[in-house]
Amino acid sequence: MSDPRHPTPLKTINPDLAAERASLPFSPLAITHFLDGGASNTERRRRLESWIIRDPSGVFSNEDNNYMHRTERHTRALAKFVRLVELCRAAGIGSNNESTNANTPKSAIQHIEGEIIASPEFYTLISAISDDPLPPSLHWVMFVPNILTLCDAEQQAHWLPLCRDWKMIGCYAQTELGHGSNIRALETTATFLKESEGGAPGGEWIIHSPTLTSWKFWPGTLGKTANYAMVIARLIDGEKMDRGIHNFLVPLRSTKDHTLLPGVETGDIGPKIGYNNMDNGYARFDSVKIPRRNMAMRFARVDEEGSYITMMQVRAYIIHSSNEALAMACTIAIRYSAVRRQGYNTDNDDNNEFQVLDYRQQQYRLLPLLAASYAIYFTGRHVLDRLKYIENQLVAGATTITKTVVGDIHATTSALKSFATTFTADGIEDCRKACGGHGFLVCSGLVELSNTYLQSCTVEGDNHMLPQQVIKVLLKLVEKVQSGDVDALKEYAQTDMGYLIEPLQKLVENASVSGTPTKSSFAFPSSATHDHFLDTSMLLVAFQHRTACLLLDVAMQLQSSMEMSSPQQAWNDCLLSMSRASRAHACYLLLRDFSNGLEHERKKGPSSCLGDNEIAVLSQCLTLLALYWMDQHLSDFLQIQCLDSSHIPLLRKALLGVMTKLRPSAVGLCDARDFSDFRLKSALGRYDGDVYPAIINAARNDPLNKESQNGGVGLGYDESLRKLIVGGVGEYGKGAGSANKGVSGTMSRL
Repeated sequence: MSDPRHPTPLKTINPDLAAERASLPFSPLAITHFLDGGASNTERRRRLESWIIRDPSGVFSNEDNNYMHRTERHTRALAKFVRLVELCRAAGIGSNNESTNANTPKSAIQHIEGEIIASPEFYTLISAISDDPLPPSLHWVMFVPNILTLCDAEQQAHWLPLCRDWKMIGCYAQTELGHGSNIRALETTATFLKESEGGAPGGEWIIHSPTLTSWKFWPGTLGKTANYAMVIARLIDGEKMDRGIHNFLVPLRSTKDHTLLPGVETGDIGPKIGYNNMDNGYARFDSVKIPRRNMAMRFARVDEEGSYITMMQVRAYIIHSSNEALAMACTIAIRYSAVRRQGYNTDNDDNNEFQVLDYRQQQYRLLPLLAASYAIYFTGRHVLDRLKYIENQLVAGATTITKTVVGDIHATTSALKSFATTFTADGIEDCRKACGGHGFLVCSGLVELSNTYLQSCTVEGDNHMLPQQVIKVLLKLVEKVQSGDVDALKEYAQTDMGYLIEPLQKLVENASVSGTPTKSSFAFPSSATHDHFLDTSMLLVAFQHRTACLLLDVAMQLQSSMEMSSPQQAWNDCLLSMSRASRAHACYLLLRDFSNGLEHERKKGPSSCLGDNEIAVLSQCLTLLALYWMDQHLSDFLQIQCLDSSHIPLLRKALLGVMTKLRPSAVGLCDARDFSDFRLKSALGRYDGDVYPAIINAARNDPLNKESQNGGVGLGYDESLRKLIVGGVGEYGKGAGSANKGVSGTMSRL
């Protein structure tokens, strides 16, 4: 298959990378096709990416990103987006959106014809741009989905065409200066003003920020780009009663000249660690009047559930995108580790240095991260599919989506978002460190990747707070197990929590006899060999029981603590235990979905893009990841007595063996992700491995070098440095001459 992104074949490939690729036991392209959903999809994705890479306007170039002020980057990012829309319109992207689908309920979410953001090609192009998120991103990530989910048919008929034509560019304004994911504590008000009390015909809403802490703060796209916002506010009805949280569509700026409307103040919140293309903003509303019909009206009552659905949608996308961010970091670090050589091999006399990737500690740092990127891919795909189904069913009014089902997907997305983003952020940083000194260079690509990704750990729920939401849901299952509620357990069995029922039942049954509820009913046999630790099904059972034990431990601790203190203090005392249980739940879900995904492909046989060799190497990734997490969280497994100290050497021997098997496949597993050099933006992670010339070229292109005077004289020499070298202001014993003019008397005496 030809690659339109690179019409001219590479002339040379680093010999180490070439050797790695020549000895692969599987086809990276087969995995690429699987990840894309088929060979034709790979071909189409590459063609779309070529539009960005080879666009004659040059606006998509990222070569100068590292040398730009954020104001320049924001401005150019807007230019990139406008050019992207032009390309999409010219190519007819979005023109074939189907208004109906035989498998979709009639009242389910539907995009209108011509809507670019409804097309998968749009998201391929967004990824291909390979820059910080573009300023209007929240328009399609949260604003339009809110209109589709929460607004009625009449509202959609009015607003969606404006969104499609980019006359309305919106954001989602929930977070306030004083409150984030604690939706019930939001302070912004939407007070209904009756027509009889001076309101417009039919009444209207007054959007107001009553305190400094009620100012909206952090929403992306809000600062300078959006002209509308979906504002989350407290509804104060005509009888002055607080009716809780609702969604209101609030105009921010004129659609003619983009000036702020009366009563609205917005702006950018300032420089951040990363994400600096994006105008994260603040907003203050001073009694801004909006029509009565600007409240989202699909449901008669919109409470916290409406906002939670939106947050779950975004969390699901964050989870799925983590796989790509981690895979990019691994691709850079693993390719560089194959090219970089350090330390002579004393076992022979050829004076060749070791490839850094052959060192065991480097393999332990990188290979589990690579395996995890594939695990997160499988889980991310599963969560997105499941959430889309639930969302469509809810919008269609289906009664099959109960509170148990919604609570379960909420717990799943919360646990996975917390764990996967923390693991990915730490993993990207580990990849940077694994590249040694050159990893500290911005041209490594890892610095920008890390800084851009870091926000994922905080946005849509702080990772250290989300486990509480997970445990609140899981504890309800514990209650049903303890009470023996058969009907409820049948419903739970169909959810992601279903795996916990059987081990919890055994633990609860044993607790009444032994009083040791945290002792696992499953344990590796005392006669175990390292082969037991290569049995994936046995490893998965161990992870199931780990979650069950840690969860029941939380329940018992809460019960015990409440006998001695208030419920709130008891809950606070259990937070650390909750984090461990939530992490265990996330680990199991990731391993389960990875395993289920591979089994599904295995059953498809020849119709799968993955052959036996590809499934075998991905199965090695699954085993390695399970062993790695077991080794990393060893104390959990020892605490529940699933393992004892005699098992530790066997576990680590098995882990070492899997790393040995996977090592020859590492570069190929990175190549399978099919990241172009344009997307990686890395001197270290180049496909051809030509690392050192790329580092030097990046250094030469720094403005500090390019803007030097003739002869290589650096900026600032004439103004400052010349005074030292030529002027003699630093000469010892020069005396109190003209150099001391202006120095205070006290300083002179010193």
